[in-house]
Amino acid sequence: MTAVGVGARAADDGAADGTVDDRFAARLAGRPSAETLVRRLVQAEDGHLVATLGQVAESGALPAAAALVVAARRRYVTGTGKSLAFATLLATDLAVSCSHVHLIDDATVPALDVLAEVTASDVLVAFSFRRYRRETAALATAFAAAGGSLVAITDAADAPLAAKAAVTVVVDTGSASFVDSPTAVVAVSHILATLVGASAKGARRRIAARDQLAADLGLYLAGDAHPGPTPED
Repeated sequence: MTAVGVGARAADDGAADGTVDDRFAARLAGRPSAETLVRRLVQAEDGHLVATLGQVAESGALPAAAALVVAARRRYVTGTGKSLAFATLLATDLAVSCSHVHLIDDATVPALDVLAEVTASDVLVAFSFRRYRRETAALATAFAAAGGSLVAITDAADAPLAAKAAVTVVVDTGSASFVDSPTAVVAVSHILATLVGASAKGARRRIAARDQLAADLGLYLAGDAHPGPTPED
């Protein structure tokens, strides 16, 4: 198991491990003005992001995670609740450069179907943040037990998924808001997708084919001059 931290949850107000209501009361007490709140949030987000990306550059977690994704035969991504948004973003970006990318959302791709066919050549990237949804923990545990490789993107080195993960990436979700910050999570997801795309066999060919198909199907507005390939935005 490789657990490389790239940040840690901030706990600067005594409410970091409380409920959302506790954090609201602690961080928004006194009803600060919009201008004050903007400055406070921008300062906090900037600090957490700089710290996380600085540690990402020095750690081996993301290259190790990317290597597992590139080497896999099938690539699964999952998350529950808010983490499903992170999982959807990563799966969309991975699909640009890799084949056999599947988002486990229990709608189009049920977890039970995936678990019934897991092999040692499969990888699951799971997003899990406090308060740690049971569904994600159960899926990740069963996936690893079936022989697949688990990459955990989470907020603490001792988070539930870390014990089962081949690679654990710990991301700073500290925030001046009453909800945990998604900023560093999205940045880490972006870096991971980029590392995978840079190493994936046939990525350039796949991207060119997708661009041509998108043009043939008229998926985007005429006159769109956006340079380079984009996922379904």
